[in-house]
Amino acid sequence: MDSISLRSLQSQVLVRKQHRFLPNTAIFNPRISYPFLFPPGINRHRKHSLPLVFAVSSTPTREEKKKMKVKPKSGRGKVGLNVCLDHQVEFGQHVAILGSTKELGSWKKQVPMNWTEGGWVCDLELKGGESVEFKFVIVGKDKSVVWEGGDNRVLTLPEGGSFGMVCHWNSTGETLELLPLSLDESGDRVEDDGHDESTADALEVETSPFVRQWQGRPASFMRSNEHHNREVERKWDTTGLEGLPLKLVEGDKSARNWWKKLEVVREQLDGSLQSGERLEALICSAIYLKWINTGQIPCFEDGGHHRPNRHAEISRHIFRELERISSRNDTSSQEVLVIRKIHPCLPSFKAEFTASVPLTRIRDIAHRNDIPHDLKQEIKHTIQNKLHRNAGPEDLVSTEAMLARVTRNPGEYSEAFLEQFKIFHQELKDFFNAGSLTEQLESIRESLDERGVSALAMFLECKKSLDAAEESSSVLDLNKTMRSLSALREVIVKGLESGLRNDAPDAAIAMRQKWRLCEIGLEDYSFVLLSRLLNTLETMGGANWLVDNLESSNTGSWNNPLGGLIVAVHQLSLSGWKPEECAAIENELTAWKEKGLFEKEGSEDGKKIWALRLKATLDRTRRLTEEYSEALLQIFPQKVQMLGKALGIPENSIRTYAEAEIRAGVIFQVSKLCTLLLKAVRKVLDSQGWDVLVPGVVSGTLFQVENIVPGSLPSSLKGPVILVVNKADGDEEVTAAGSNIAGVILLQELPHLSHLGVRARQEKVVFVTCEDEENVSDIQKFAGKYVRLEASSSGVNISPSSLDNHDADSVVKNLSTNGSSTVEVRGPDGSSGLAVKAPYSNQGSSSAGIILLADADAPTSGAKAAACGRLASLAAVSDKVYSDQGVPASFRVPAGVVIPFGSMELALEQNKSKETFLSLLEKIETAGLEDGELDKLCHQLQQLISSLQPPKDIIDSIMRVFPGNTRLIVRSSANVEDLAGMSAAGLYESIPNVSPSNPTVFSSAVSQVWASLYTRRAVLSRRAAGVSQKDATMAVLVQEMLSPDLSFVLHTLSPTDHDRNYVEAEIASGLGETLASGTRGTPWRVSSGKFDGLVKTLAFANFSEEMVVSGAGPADGEVIRLTVDYSKKPLTVDPIFRQQLSQRLCAVGFFLERKFGCPQDVEGCVLGKDIYVVQTRPQPQ
Repeated sequence: MDSISLRSLQSQVLVRKQHRFLPNTAIFNPRISYPFLFPPGINRHRKHSLPLVFAVSSTPTREEKKKMKVKPKSGRGKVGLNVCLDHQVEFGQHVAILGSTKELGSWKKQVPMNWTEGGWVCDLELKGGESVEFKFVIVGKDKSVVWEGGDNRVLTLPEGGSFGMVCHWNSTGETLELLPLSLDESGDRVEDDGHDESTADALEVETSPFVRQWQGRPASFMRSNEHHNREVERKWDTTGLEGLPLKLVEGDKSARNWWKKLEVVREQLDGSLQSGERLEALICSAIYLKWINTGQIPCFEDGGHHRPNRHAEISRHIFRELERISSRNDTSSQEVLVIRKIHPCLPSFKAEFTASVPLTRIRDIAHRNDIPHDLKQEIKHTIQNKLHRNAGPEDLVSTEAMLARVTRNPGEYSEAFLEQFKIFHQELKDFFNAGSLTEQLESIRESLDERGVSALAMFLECKKSLDAAEESSSVLDLNKTMRSLSALREVIVKGLESGLRNDAPDAAIAMRQKWRLCEIGLEDYSFVLLSRLLNTLETMGGANWLVDNLESSNTGSWNNPLGGLIVAVHQLSLSGWKPEECAAIENELTAWKEKGLFEKEGSEDGKKIWALRLKATLDRTRRLTEEYSEALLQIFPQKVQMLGKALGIPENSIRTYAEAEIRAGVIFQVSKLCTLLLKAVRKVLDSQGWDVLVPGVVSGTLFQVENIVPGSLPSSLKGPVILVVNKADGDEEVTAAGSNIAGVILLQELPHLSHLGVRARQEKVVFVTCEDEENVSDIQKFAGKYVRLEASSSGVNISPSSLDNHDADSVVKNLSTNGSSTVEVRGPDGSSGLAVKAPYSNQGSSSAGIILLADADAPTSGAKAAACGRLASLAAVSDKVYSDQGVPASFRVPAGVVIPFGSMELALEQNKSKETFLSLLEKIETAGLEDGELDKLCHQLQQLISSLQPPKDIIDSIMRVFPGNTRLIVRSSANVEDLAGMSAAGLYESIPNVSPSNPTVFSSAVSQVWASLYTRRAVLSRRAAGVSQKDATMAVLVQEMLSPDLSFVLHTLSPTDHDRNYVEAEIASGLGETLASGTRGTPWRVSSGKFDGLVKTLAFANFSEEMVVSGAGPADGEVIRLTVDYSKKPLTVDPIFRQQLSQRLCAVGFFLERKFGCPQDVEGCVLGKDIYVVQTRPQPQ
């Protein structure tokens, strides 16, 4: 279940959303035997026909009846066929039908079917009287096709009419029964003459969205109290349950009726919950209430007598608690998401429903003298008595079934009776909060101010016009309606922001519930509008149409889909999902839409820059949708599985729960719209969705994993491997996860010059990323097969390969011990990189315990600190250096000192822990991976070293160099990093934002850097390099902490094509940790010529956050994360600034390359007009 994602769902056909306020256009006979999966009242998990005893309307509201008539019957000589396959498939798969006629694809083209929670459906119009052969197929995420077994199905069609048909997978020999969709007075089959308007009108019984999602037992009419006879035996299984889930299931055991089940939920959400329990309680409640409201958890009578006012009172308690949680400062976005699932499941607690005797109209109806006695009895025992004893969701199902029956034959019952029954039906819908969107909105009209009334009127007018146009509506009309929806929703959300006062009167609380439901209903309706927008865009030609328009430099055709996406993202913000991120994306999309297309931006092609900029924001938007999908998958599947098993829910409902939640949300449509626009942008850029970090050619077995971690490869997998990796966080060490890893295909974006990218380059591992869904599907076809991966600046190719002809690149090293394979580790000046052979020597440390940065050298301070010391001297002369174009190479270096080698060992001696340390160090040399021995030893070493305190004279000396509250960064400078054969990029800790004026925090930062020498990754990395653990030691580099505008990483040799004429830079807003850590997203990526000054923009940044240090905040080792809006960043919007900065960085990089004598990997930042360089190391080749 965890494998589901929005990307995989997009490959399936979008279906009619089964949620509140969405019309269902099918019409069903109340009396015929009909096993379809999507009408209300059907048990979706049985293959046999069940009696359907109520009708489903084609309309969601009374006002819309005139606009949305019953679906027209098939014309003369045509047969309308509604096909349903009662079968579910794995996540990411979908079902199609193929057959012998043109309408069925002539056995060549798949006809996609639409997904529902209970099966797959499609509508066809076929020629009457002919014989049709067909079969169903399952289409996988990789576009593979699985045909059902057996002979072709054969269906002989009648001459005309409209029919429904249910099939079952792999049952090709089953009898195909056509069930007519037309009605006569007796409820049996009638001839379809196409002219019975009265019948059509009679069928327009309004069915609530609440009932359309019903999956419980169908309604049946009783003339005596037979409710107990209809009860089914339930079983519970509490094996393995504990805590809140166990409490809920135990509560359900003793809660037979609805009000007691609501009481179970109220107890789950008790206000005394700890914050850690709150999310779990909300999740359990949301799942439980959904299954109750859809009839999958049945409600029974228990012999008591509790009118609906009892239910209303409990609902008010639950609602108040939900509002209290929503208004807390520590409420998470996940909690907000789940709370929105609960609200629609609660009944109303308006004054008429909390009255001592609510819903009395049905009593008067049951005693009328103008209806037959049998009907009186049925109304009395099926609805009246049941409702007033033990009301439950099934009562609305029964009422709508009864309404369908009494209105089926015009004139059969008096208008006065029908009018009263319809009024009661509206009252009951109001009690269950089951009204249509229009009805819900009308219920709050009187509580709106002038602005709100105006917004409501505008939306209803747009909606009415759009509904009248049906599928012929234009993109402009759809966007206008979406904007009016947003305006109205903003008014409602603003009104709800004030929170619920403790002394709020009951009437105000009840109205607040209506406002809350309207706001949620508007979000649901935006799903419908976006679906129609997507369908309209696809009809116009989709991505190809957008690309064709751009060829003539016309961006006007892009404005409407971009406008729709802006509104769609705003809906997510209004729903409380990462509102700051949504606001930034909205601002960017709006800016790019208004900015338009220029022939040139600076010296670069305007169309390319426009597309690159838009792509960055679209990728950011898609990332937002994927994070939402991931949040749902973290929230629901485990609890659904647990509770479903315990409560006896059908396996199919358990399996499809999370997918249904994702598909049913506006997030799904946002993702689809993003995909369409990204497809068009990639075509403009002539991009295939690949990005090459480390070029090369390798062969190996293709194997997919979630993350790059030791143990992810099975021991049975021998020989070279090409990993397909779902996620990376930038801290991974590729060959530490497997010495036989020859290549990596990462399914997310990653900065080229991130630590992970640098390590892969040093380890000679071919590394590419892929973000295109079609490419991902193609890759997955090769899973488990031996393939050849070719990656270069011109593109990426994956093809089958022979086991006998794999590449020399695929070298296997042994990581289980020290290993026989070693790398030559040398310093930047060509000397041996391992400067300290005796790791416990503290040679070179001054009497004060520190070394000034200018005096740092490799033997005492490590290659990193030594390079920084040399950088400081080079900075002094850089003001006099210029490029061939006259661009200055000037830079500065932050002031710093070094806590030299031997200081950690001295602290161990002072702490009397040296013997323990040596013992652990000896064991770690040969510790194995499989039994967890290495992990245990690493943890013990880190714990020991983290407890150390640097000598007091060191702290005092640093305070003299950096007086006051100067902010510092504490960095590693090991003797096994920043070397020509071993960069160890990002392997060891850096702790920002500390001050010696707070000795506790500062000392902790130093000991954390020392301890990072013995992380699992660091130990395995040294093993891979053939470096003994006892030869590794750590110095600490302490420098002035900068709070930069931008941070950068430079490679003075192009990492993708090894072109020595260009410097490539990756730039991020704020601190450089965003770049180095592999945070999801892309940096600004630019290339600048060393000799001609030519600047090429390769990518625009889309990291969601920047890290900054607040001068006013505490020096506690923490940083602040701020959401980035790139529409306000000069590097994105100002081509002149981008060109000038790129050329300056190039000049600095080229200067350092010449001074150090080899290509350099340079890290630094921009603060105001100054460039600072904080580190340089030999660039891995």
